[in-house]
Amino acid sequence: MSPKHATLQGKVRTIITGSTGMVGEGVLHECLQHPEVEQVLVINRKPCGVTHPKLIEILHNDFFDLSAIEEQLKGYNACYFCLGVSSAGMKEEAYRHLTYDLTLHMAEILARKNPEMVFCYVTGEGTDSTEKGRSMWARVKGKTENDLLKLPFKRAYMFRPGFIKPIKGLTQTHNYYYAINWMYPLLRSLFPKHVTTLHEVGLAMIHSVIQGYPQTHLENQDIATLAKIK
Repeated sequence: MSPKHATLQGKVRTIITGSTGMVGEGVLHECLQHPEVEQVLVINRKPCGVTHPKLIEILHNDFFDLSAIEEQLKGYNACYFCLGVSSAGMKEEAYRHLTYDLTLHMAEILARKNPEMVFCYVTGEGTDSTEKGRSMWARVKGKTENDLLKLPFKRAYMFRPGFIKPIKGLTQTHNYYYAINWMYPLLRSLFPKHVTTLHEVGLAMIHSVIQGYPQTHLENQDIATLAKIK
C-alpha cells in the first residue's frame, strides 16, 4: 500500500489497544487532550483507570474472539495498536501467537468494519522487514508489519520507536525509564536517530490520520518530524 497525503474530513475517531501499557497510556493521554480527536475507544482486559467525556472503554478478555463486541468497533477512522508483549524468555511460537496472530486477527476485523481506517502499529527500532534475521522478536515483528501493510486499510503506518522519553505523571511507565530519564537530553543530542518522546509518538499518530505521511515505516526521526507537522 502506498502512503498518501490526504486531509481528513471531520475529526479523528480512534480505537486504542494496549492503553494499560506505557505506550498506549501515553497515546491515550495525547488523544484526550487533542482538539482534533473526537472520540476514543479503548479495549482492555482490565480498566485503564481513566475517565473522560471523549472516552469509551470496553473490557474484553479474549482478543482472539471479538464476536461479542465486533459491532461496537464500527464507525472509527483510526486505530492506534499499542498492544504487545515482551519477547524475553518466550519461545518463538508463543511470541508469534501473541504478536503476529493476535494483531492480524484484530486488524483483519477492523479493516473489514472500517475501510476508511488509518492503522498505526507500534513495533520497534530494529524490526526486520526481511523476516530472515537472527533476532526472533525482530523477525516476528517484521512479518507482522509486512502483512498489516497488505490489508485494505485506507493507510497503515509502522511506528518503530527506540528509547522513549516518558510523559511525566503517567502511571504505566517502566521504572528503568525514569532511572535513565535524566540522560535523555544527551541521548537526543548524540543519538537523534535512536530516541523519541512519548509525546511525539502520540502526536505523530494523530497527525498520520489527519494528513498522512510519505513513508509507511516511521523511525525515530520520522516520528519527530510528523509530530511537528501542523
